[in-house]
Amino acid sequence: MATGTLRIEAKTANSLPIQDVDVVIRNEQGELLQRLKTDENGKTSVVSLETPEASHTLDPDDEGPFSSQCYVSLIHAGYISVEYRGVHVYDGIESVVSANMRPLPRDHDPSATITVESLPPVVSGRGPWERPRQQRGPQDLRVLTEVVVPEFIMVHLGRPDVSARNVHISFVDYIKNVASSEIYATWPQASLEANIYAQITFALNRVYTEWYRSRGYPFDITNSTAFDQAFVNDREIYDNISRIVDGIFNRYARRLGFKNPYFTEYCDGRTVTCPGMSQWGTVTLAERGMNALEILRNYYPKDLEIVETDNITGIPSSYPGTPLQEGSEGPNVEVLQRYLNRIRTDFPLIPQISYPRGNFDAQTAQAVRVFQGIFDLTPDGVVGPRTWYKISFLYVAVTKLSELTGEGERIGIGSVPPTTVLQQGSRGAGVNEVQFILNMISEFFPSIPPVIQDSLFGATTRAAVIDFQRMMGLTPDGIVGPNTWRSFYNVYWGISDNVFLRPPEEEPPAGRPVYPGTLLRVGSRGDSVHLMQRYLNAIAERYHGLPTITADGAFGNATQNAVIAFQRRYGLSVDGVIGHETWNRIVSVYFDGESVPPAPPYPGYYISVGSQGGYVRLIQERLNALNRVHPAIARVPVDGVFGSRTRSAVVAFQRQFALSQDGIVGRTTWIRLMAESAGLTV
Repeated sequence: MATGTLRIEAKTANSLPIQDVDVVIRNEQGELLQRLKTDENGKTSVVSLETPEASHTLDPDDEGPFSSQCYVSLIHAGYISVEYRGVHVYDGIESVVSANMRPLPRDHDPSATITVESLPPVVSGRGPWERPRQQRGPQDLRVLTEVVVPEFIMVHLGRPDVSARNVHISFVDYIKNVASSEIYATWPQASLEANIYAQITFALNRVYTEWYRSRGYPFDITNSTAFDQAFVNDREIYDNISRIVDGIFNRYARRLGFKNPYFTEYCDGRTVTCPGMSQWGTVTLAERGMNALEILRNYYPKDLEIVETDNITGIPSSYPGTPLQEGSEGPNVEVLQRYLNRIRTDFPLIPQISYPRGNFDAQTAQAVRVFQGIFDLTPDGVVGPRTWYKISFLYVAVTKLSELTGEGERIGIGSVPPTTVLQQGSRGAGVNEVQFILNMISEFFPSIPPVIQDSLFGATTRAAVIDFQRMMGLTPDGIVGPNTWRSFYNVYWGISDNVFLRPPEEEPPAGRPVYPGTLLRVGSRGDSVHLMQRYLNAIAERYHGLPTITADGAFGNATQNAVIAFQRRYGLSVDGVIGHETWNRIVSVYFDGESVPPAPPYPGYYISVGSQGGYVRLIQERLNALNRVHPAIARVPVDGVFGSRTRSAVVAFQRQFALSQDGIVGRTTWIRLMAESAGLTV
C-alpha cells in the first residue's frame, strides 16, 4: 500500500474561515481514524492514509482499486453539520474537503446533517456529448463581444431539459470541481494541464456563446456528461489540481486569428472515441514527453494557441504583468497593500502593513508570505499571477460582505416579518427588502444567486426566491408569503448571530500597545501574552472579582480563566481568547480605569424557545448573574440554546420586575435585563 493525505477546511460560502469545527474521520467500516479541530484559518492538520499505488490509475485497463475512501463529519454549534461519504484519497496526492457550512436557522433541527456523496472520476466511462452541441452557424447562438472569465457560473445539476437545482459557484471552484470529477489527480502534470485547458475552454465557450442563456435557460452550463462536463456539487478536490487551476484559470485555447474559445470536444478515448481529445490518450502522450500545448495540438488544429485574458468580471485590478517583490514600487504595490490590509480584518494572522504607500518593503513581503501560507500558495513573498488573483478574489469577497452589512444597517429589517404578499410584478420597499435579504443570504448559501436591488420583482428575483424556497423545503412558487417571509427572517438573523464581522480598525491612542493581529489563546507564548497578563493583574488589584495570575508569558488555563472573568465583567463574547475586541478592552481598562460596559443593543428581533447563538448565550449569562441577588431566577446552562429552562428563567425575571410573563425576550425584556444585570458577575 502507498500513502495519500487528507485535509479539511471549513468556511462560510463567502470564504470566511470557521474555527473550532469538530472533524471526525472514519474508514469505510465506520471505524474511527482521527478527531480534529479546525484552526483560526478554518483548516485541520494534514492526515496520512493508506491507499493503493498510483500505477493503477495510469492504466485504462486496470480494474483497481484506485483509491481509499473515508467518511468525514464536520460539526459546529450554530452551523448545520455536514457529512462527506466516500472521500477519495490517492497515492501521493493531498485530497482537500472544503466544506461551505451554513448557519443554523433558529427553526432548524440542530441534529440535521447535510450529506455529500462523493464519486470517483467519470473518465472510465466518459462518452460523447449528445447533439446538438457543436455550433453550426451564427443563427444558432448569441455571442458576447469579448471573451470574459466570469467571477461566478451557474451550473444546472441535471440535463438541460429536466427540472433540477441550479448552483451558483465561482468559476475557479467550478473548474477545480470538474477536473477532480473527470480525471485522476495522479496523472502526469502535462496530461492534467491539457485536460484542464480543455475544460476551461469548453466552459468559456458555453459562456461566450451564451449557449443556454440564449435559449431561455437560467443557467450557463449543466453537469450532465451527456451535454457538458462532470460536476459533483460540494465534492472534495485535489491539491495539485487546485494549484494548476489557480495558475491558468484565465487562459484558454483558440485558433490563430480567432477570438472565440475553441469548442474543445473530448471523450474518454477508452470505451468511446470522438473527433476531439482522448482523456486517456493524454496520459500516453505526456509519458512520451509532450507538454500540454503539444498534446492539445495532437487532437485539435495545429494552429491552436493558449492565450490569457485579464477580462475577469468582479476583479477590480488586473495582474500587472510582472511579479511584485521586495524592492518593487508604484501604484500596483499600493493596491496590493490596500487589499492585504482589508483582507487582514477577516484573517487577522496576516500582519498589518503600517505604511501602504507603494513601496514593497520587508513588512509587505511578510504579509504576503503569511497570506500565501494561509491559502496554500508557495510562501516566497513574491506576488505572481496565482498570488495576485487569489488576493483579488479574497478582497472582492470580504468587501462585498462588508457592503452587505452596511446596507443591512441602513435598511434595518426589524424583528417581525411583514405580512404583505409579494410576487412577480410587485414593486416598492418590500421588494427592495426581499432583494437585500436574498443578497445577504447568497453570500453564505451558494445555491442562492444574488439579484439586482432595484425594488422591482422581476423574473430574476422570482427565480432566486424559488431557489430559497427549495432550500428551505417550502412550496417553490416564487411568491413571498408569510412562510417565506418567516424563513427569510430566521435565516437572515441566524447569519447575523453566527458570523462576526470586524469593524475597520482605528489607530489606538499614542503610547498604547496595538493588537498584534494574532489570537492569543491556550498554548500561546511571548511578549504579547506577558503584557496581557500584567495588565490583567493590574486590573484585578483594582477591582474585586477578577483573579490574579502568574505573568510568565505562557498562556495556560489560569490565564484563560482570567480572560473569561474579564470578558464576562465587560459584556464581551466569553471564549477565553484574546482577540481584537478583548485586547482593546483590556488596554482601555488598564489605562483609563473601569467603566460600566454599555448595555448591548437590542438585536432587533424576538428571542424565544428554539433560538440559538451568541445572543442567547448572553441572556443566559445575565440571568445567572442575577441569580446572586434574586434567587427566584434559577441558574441555567450557558450553551447558547434557548430551551425550556431558559424560558422558565426568563419568566421568573419578568415576574420579578413586573413585566409581561411570556418567556420571550423582546425589546422591553432585553433592555431591563441588561440594565438590572449591569456590573454583576456570574
